[in-house]
Amino acid sequence: MDIVPQLIANSLIAGSIYAILTLGFNLTYASAKFIDMGFGVMTAIGGYTVFYVSKTLGAPLWLGLIAGILLSGFVSFLAYTFIYKPLRARKSSGAVLLIASLGTLTAVQAVIAILFTSQFQTLSGLLHGNRVFELFGAAFTAVQLSIFCVGVLLFLLLAFLLKKTLFGKATVAIGDDEEVAKIVGIDTDRAMGRLFFLSGAIGGLAGILIGFDTGIEPIMGLPWLLAAVVAAIIGGIGNIYGGIAGAFLLAFAENFGIWKIAGEWKAAIAFGLLIIFLMWRPQGIFKR
Repeated sequence: MDIVPQLIANSLIAGSIYAILTLGFNLTYASAKFIDMGFGVMTAIGGYTVFYVSKTLGAPLWLGLIAGILLSGFVSFLAYTFIYKPLRARKSSGAVLLIASLGTLTAVQAVIAILFTSQFQTLSGLLHGNRVFELFGAAFTAVQLSIFCVGVLLFLLLAFLLKKTLFGKATVAIGDDEEVAKIVGIDTDRAMGRLFFLSGAIGGLAGILIGFDTGIEPIMGLPWLLAAVVAAIIGGIGNIYGGIAGAFLLAFAENFGIWKIAGEWKAAIAFGLLIIFLMWRPQGIFKR
């Protein structure tokens, strides 16, 4: 069987996960103007909430999914309210906020490891079958197809939210100039709180999808966060739409890059691509 169709399918699946994560990451970066490392741990919160609610307690899967998404959003909202918001009020630098968010990621990861141990877990047992499809010589599962569909749907919903709603327009205004947004009457603190909740919920959703496809572990957040950051920078950090392009470019570069070499080189390929963009096109594919 020709391996190229399978590489394309793998790239589309990985790109969809990267795109979902990049959408959530870019939402807060575009407005708060700092790299929220704590966003990464929302993937673990979403995945482990579904594991606990639906696998340990035996509750319906739909209830676990809702709980995972909402709890991830709520934890992100709490992090903004009690950590990032006071620091921003004191005009703390981006470096201070970055370190604070790294502390958030580390602390929450530790709590998850204490509650669930560091053992690798999977959510696939919650599904009543995971059919395998074949198209143009490429094989993919129902979960992987769902990941791609969720990514497309989420992008469309966010595009509508940002373009057609008052909340979306307030978000864009805050991203352009937060001080001016305050002057014209926008409650920036409330809008930022909602943004962090939405970003965390998206991170939790990504973690749930990852859990169904491969599995979950307490330290899963950092590798996926780095992938989201790299994709965001390549696409144009802070640009919601550019992040999608960056996510799929990164996924295709990784999957085709390890065609002839060992899979351990995937991370090197990703950061090599990042360095190329930082040197020759630091603004990314699309300017903010």
